[in-house]
Amino acid sequence: MTWGADRLDQIKGGDTPLPPVVQTLKLGGLDDWGEGWVRKTWTPAPELLNSDGSLFGGYVAALADQILAFAAMTVAPADALFRTSNLKVDFIRVGKAEILAIEGRVVARTKGMIHVEADFRRPDGELIARAFAQQVIVPFGG
Repeated sequence: MTWGADRLDQIKGGDTPLPPVVQTLKLGGLDDWGEGWVRKTWTPAPELLNSDGSLFGGYVAALADQILAFAAMTVAPADALFRTSNLKVDFIRVGKAEILAIEGRVVARTKGMIHVEADFRRPDGELIARAFAQQVIVPFGG
């Protein structure tokens, strides 16, 4: 197993504390994963919503960065890390105070880059956002 697979198994199993930023932002962990894909459900806390009960777009971007990183971890090389070099979120519908199904997937992996995308769906299956990122592969210590 690679460091990414080990870490994803720990997060899925609840066997490790989540990083402070994840705890502070209430991003949560991970429900399931396999090579090239990840999945989680997430319920927004009331204090994370706009005054009209909608999801704050910047918060959706933080969730996107997390799920896209999880997806990249499924194919990350054993001898390297990665860093987000580009993140784009397309907002399709207004998100509300309801459970979201979030799925990330690897679109392509080259020697130096991992391309990932994610969908955010409300309980009725309607797409509310789609996110895209490029993860630059960097050697450990680099």
